[in-house]
Amino acid sequence: MISQTASIPDARQKWRTLLLLSLAELLAMAVWFSASAVVPALTEAWSLSEGGRAWLTMSVQIGFVVGALGSAMLNLADRLPARWLFTGSALLAGLATLLIPLLANGLALALLLRFLTGMLLAGVYPVGMKIMATWTQKDRGLGIGLLVGALTIGSAGPHLLNVVGGVAAWQPVLYLAGGSALLGGLLGAIFVHEGPYRSPSPPFNWRQIGTILREREVVLANLGYLGHMWELYAMWSWISLFLLASYSAVNVSSVWASLTAFGVIAIGGVGSLLAGQLADRYGRTTVTIASLLISGTCAVGVGFLFGGNPLLLAVVCLVWGFAIVADSAQFSAAVSELAPREYVGTALTLQTSLGFLLTLFTIRMVPPLETAVTWRYAFAFLAIGPIVGIWAMVRLRRSPAATKLAGGNG
Repeated sequence: MISQTASIPDARQKWRTLLLLSLAELLAMAVWFSASAVVPALTEAWSLSEGGRAWLTMSVQIGFVVGALGSAMLNLADRLPARWLFTGSALLAGLATLLIPLLANGLALALLLRFLTGMLLAGVYPVGMKIMATWTQKDRGLGIGLLVGALTIGSAGPHLLNVVGGVAAWQPVLYLAGGSALLGGLLGAIFVHEGPYRSPSPPFNWRQIGTILREREVVLANLGYLGHMWELYAMWSWISLFLLASYSAVNVSSVWASLTAFGVIAIGGVGSLLAGQLADRYGRTTVTIASLLISGTCAVGVGFLFGGNPLLLAVVCLVWGFAIVADSAQFSAAVSELAPREYVGTALTLQTSLGFLLTLFTIRMVPPLETAVTWRYAFAFLAIGPIVGIWAMVRLRRSPAATKLAGGNG
């Protein structure tokens, strides 16, 4: 139950807090792809193999899964003060990233620090969504869309830092990303706190995970999210190398490849915000089905533009980047509306942990697929996710529980 003292928040205070929370999230999440953005430079510096390059991203995903599953089992997102969990996690994630250029001279230590970074980010992303949910009700799609949009732009940031650093210099990118996370943590400590719709801290109940997983409508929302995640992080992880190889084939500078990769990921922030507004008005299932359809189509078709007109390729990739994130926040908003209110933080943490666990497979599969079938077809297998996601959202839309979504809009 919502606290009996809950009241409608002052609009100015509410949006000031939510904008600062989103900014803190944006800054903190810059560390996620900080190493992936400089894979070409690290490959040369450390003589990385194909597997080594993949593990630079996968180690973060594994760390996030371990951290998120542990947090979900212990109900940390619902039992600890969200403000300080968010702040401490962001600060430590920034420190772990700074230690790579300071101490690492090879892959082994870098992978350990990337794993720790992922573990710590499990206290940033889902906890940020839980804080956002305590400030929003009818506009929850917009609120969580704003937060996921900030996360998206933060994830794209290292590609822009890569350009500033001259592409070949990897250390400045990691220094800037780590410093960014430290600043995000400080913003969280000073300005971010839970809103009036928070629930009292529940007792520890490790069985709550099983309860959440037995809720049919929550399962359907999570299946939609898993279909989305099947595609998202594999695309985000390898789109820069795809663009670099395509642009190089037509003698276009690698700087333009990094700028395009930044744009492709960052434009998802706009998609997330716009989709949040539309979902609150027309329904979460409607928006997620449309987004999955567009992104799945792009996954199948983008490879046919490899090595061709770079402007046309950039446009299609930007459409893909816009659509591939537009639905993300709506799956989380749906779970926050369908799960038991007092365990919303646990439900969101569990959802993200399952999603990122799935990404370990899809991220690792892209390089061997590229070797086997070339970039022309390597991304096409990502369309499997949108197909499953659309099926799950159609089923959820037909469920009586759909009336709980987006103020009754489904």
